[in-house]
Amino acid sequence: MTLTFADPSALTHDELEEGTAFAPRFDASGLVTAVAIETGSNQLLMLAHMNAEALSLTLETGFAHYWSRSRGKIWKKGESSGELQRLVEIRVDCDQDAVVIEVEQTGRGAACHTGRKSCFYRCVVVADDKPSLVDIGLPKLFDPKKVY
Repeated sequence: MTLTFADPSALTHDELEEGTAFAPRFDASGLVTAVAIETGSNQLLMLAHMNAEALSLTLETGFAHYWSRSRGKIWKKGESSGELQRLVEIRVDCDQDAVVIEVEQTGRGAACHTGRKSCFYRCVVVADDKPSLVDIGLPKLFDPKKVY
């Protein structure tokens, strides 16, 4: 079963921003931005994209599915690594063009394909007018060379 969503163009501004109709505003590529956070800690895990099918599968199965832009196909998070994301809640922003996926990160607790808890494991610093990246010290929870 594939869920269908309300058409955002059929809603008034007030209905879109204050109403109860779930009407995701997919971009020209058919995607909405999806931010995954860990339930309980609210730690930012990753940012990805969902098309209507991925969003429907997430709601239907209770596990996060995304659209892989690099592979051009639906991707069930953790299908290869065992690091599945069990859905707790989906929140939508005011104009319904982005979602926050609250998940229970299963497996070893790594959301990132590099083996880390979060995909956001580096920060940008500026020294001598030159930006660079610095690792913030998130340990690898698994060796990606052994998993992929």
